[in-house]
Amino acid sequence: MLVISIREFRQNLKKYLDLIDKNERVIIQRGKDKVYEISNEVKNDRFFDDPAVQERLARSLQSYSEGKTVKLSEDQLKDLLGI
Repeated sequence: MLVISIREFRQNLKKYLDLIDKNERVIIQRGKDKVYEISNEVKNDRFFDDPAVQERLARSLQSYSEGKTVKLSEDQLKDLLGI
């Protein structure tokens, strides 16, 4: 994992993109309170990479495949969501 400044990244863009292509983690520090990570993986998502979320999705898919679901009308869904 590399931590670099935005200036360093701009000046050596090709170098860091090549490293990212080789699955190196590149973290870009922008100022004191902003941090970015660049990845070559599109699937990289903090929400869906969370093991608890993955487990809940797996249980939901299992319930669906077993027919343990209820179909809601559009109005019921809006009421449930409060919209």
